[in-house]
Amino acid sequence: MAKGPLSGQQQAAWEYFGAELKRRRENASLTQDALGALVFVSGGYIGQFEQAIRKPQLDVAIRIDEVLQTEGFFERLWRKLIDDKRYADYFTAAADLERLATKICDFEPMIVPGLLQTAAYVRAIMLANDPLTAEEYVQESVGIRLDRALILKDAARPMYWAALHEAVLRVPVGSPSIMAEELTHIAQLARERKIIVQVLPFAAGAYPAMGKSLRLMEFEDAPPTAYTEGVYSGNLLDDPAIVKRAQEGYDLLRAAALSPEASLALIESAAEDYTRCASTT
Repeated sequence: MAKGPLSGQQQAAWEYFGAELKRRRENASLTQDALGALVFVSGGYIGQFEQAIRKPQLDVAIRIDEVLQTEGFFERLWRKLIDDKRYADYFTAAADLERLATKICDFEPMIVPGLLQTAAYVRAIMLANDPLTAEEYVQESVGIRLDRALILKDAARPMYWAALHEAVLRVPVGSPSIMAEELTHIAQLARERKIIVQVLPFAAGAYPAMGKSLRLMEFEDAPPTAYTEGVYSGNLLDDPAIVKRAQEGYDLLRAAALSPEASLALIESAAEDYTRCASTT
């Protein structure tokens, strides 16, 4: 998967973290399974830390220091590396998990999910939130958002299922031409069978957790998670009971939504409406 300069630097830094972990583990004559048991994770997790596939949580880094007697080395390194300003603090952990997920299910009540946004749509969202944002910051943020979306083009991409409220199609973001491009982009991804998309129509009425975005992620070797987002805040949930309830809510959303075929037709119809509107302005 292609990476921007900043993400490449971050990856190299985490690879250093992993190489140091492997070296010091082997110096202590511990296998991955043995170290994992001592810090309360699986040996497979330790292997993923060493290969820079997964980033450890802070408490795990601290326990590694205690077991390997590294005098806070891994905690200090973690604190330095995790200060990744590509994402808001509340979204960083969710963004990391996004790259490891085997399945991602998004629901958005008002805007297009981040993985489906075009450059022009991202820009319009940013300027709506802060009209005085510096151009350099806007361009950097657009690049970061598009970099995330590359996972949908990767050969090993996760199964991606998006449920969108009809308001996402009808409330214009930016100009009609921006909306036409955005909806055409979503339709193209669906027609290329890279995503599944359903639209929850206005006629469906009330729905679970009204007004709340929801993301569900599943993994090959870890429990599923749920992520919800509010105003400048986010919650990454991994309690099995809460995740189960979130999954049930998402199932109800999909049951009330239009079929993928009908949803695609509605998205393309909305795109055509915006195209006509753009041609007359």
